[in-house]
Amino acid sequence: MAPIPISSVKVGHIDDVQELRKTKPTIIPERFVRDKTERPTSLTAPIPSSSDIPTINFSKLSSGNTDDLRTEISQLATACKEWGFFQVVNHGIDLSLLESIEKVAQGFFMLPLAEKQKYPMAPGTVQGYGQAFVLSEDQKLDWCNMFALGVEPKFIRNPSLWPTNPEKFSETVEVYSKEVRKLCQNLLKYIAMSLGLKGDIFEKMFGEAVQAIRMNYYPPCSRPDLVLGLSPHSDGSALTVLQQGKDNSVGLQILKDDRWVPVQPIPNALVINIGDTIEVLTNGIYKSVEHRAVTHKVKDRLSIVTFYAPSYEVELGPVQELVDENTTCKYRRYNHGEYSKHYVTNKLQGKKTLEFAKIQSKSSN
Repeated sequence: MAPIPISSVKVGHIDDVQELRKTKPTIIPERFVRDKTERPTSLTAPIPSSSDIPTINFSKLSSGNTDDLRTEISQLATACKEWGFFQVVNHGIDLSLLESIEKVAQGFFMLPLAEKQKYPMAPGTVQGYGQAFVLSEDQKLDWCNMFALGVEPKFIRNPSLWPTNPEKFSETVEVYSKEVRKLCQNLLKYIAMSLGLKGDIFEKMFGEAVQAIRMNYYPPCSRPDLVLGLSPHSDGSALTVLQQGKDNSVGLQILKDDRWVPVQPIPNALVINIGDTIEVLTNGIYKSVEHRAVTHKVKDRLSIVTFYAPSYEVELGPVQELVDENTTCKYRRYNHGEYSKHYVTNKLQGKKTLEFAKIQSKSSN
């Protein structure tokens, strides 16, 4: 989220996938071709189906009706414990705002390459236009263009990366981010309640929460069986909020019971997933989930992702109320800023970055 330059990082040549699609539509450069074990066809199964992914009705959580609240909190607990992913409907964010953020995001990616390159993502950072998490010259690349910005607190922003084109881009990001921030704060309150904790425990713990937005554009790919749109990973955040482009191809997949399950977007819903931070705070009761993106032969895909996490200054560890003499503490206490730096300076590789926080059992030594 905050820029962490690594001057020594050499990433080699990175093709812009939109330009590749325009100029060499049937060519897949070697750096994009995945090893056979990583290709989208492996471990993809129709069961469980995406229709099984839980749906949470936010209006029932916030309606003030005790019975509705109790029922929906129970469903939220199941969603967090068994899936780590859910779609939230009736979330209270104006649908015209969802359309506006999608319009400016799409507009940005459709700009000429030279215009987008005015906002470059420097190696070792995660803000700007390009590909994040590329840390070597031989690393496999994702079939995706990204544009990411730090939003809150204001000091994590890099003003030179906020574009003036499309018109109203920055203004729309500001308004959208405020609404998503409120949604995250409320969801964390209900997640705390689902664990039998006080509703404000996470808000108090997080301090001035860090928030970033990342827009991902996946052009069509002539060989979607050979590439990945986004490498498998879990998120370092507390919560991640994903808006999928209207009428886009289905690209998001989550790892459930060792099988990749496609997430079929519900119109106007937002997809929420539990990040590593919540896994640590709940001592593994709620786990972050590995997910990835795949591409499509003829359709493009746009996603708009918000990451919501504690202040970089905060010390984190399992919540005391969730650890007792009968429960092993699985994660150590650490500074969230240090974990965040660790996360963004490693390539996306499943849940490997969470090893940073795990207490190694004596038997493994």
